[in-house]
Amino acid sequence: MVEYNEKVYKKITNGGTAGIVLGVLCIIFGITLGTISIVFGGNMLAIRRHLVD
Repeated sequence: MVEYNEKVYKKITNGGTAGIVLGVLCIIFGITLGTISIVFGGNMLAIRRHLVD
């Protein structure tokens, strides 16, 4: 019974660790994607000014 509890504890710990890692990766990916979108949008607005003139 003790070995079973230890296995469950290790699986729960690994699951929690994986959840935290995935959460951090999602935050980093979101910030990176947002920054790229802002920069790309600014470049498109700059190009638009030259096309409209």
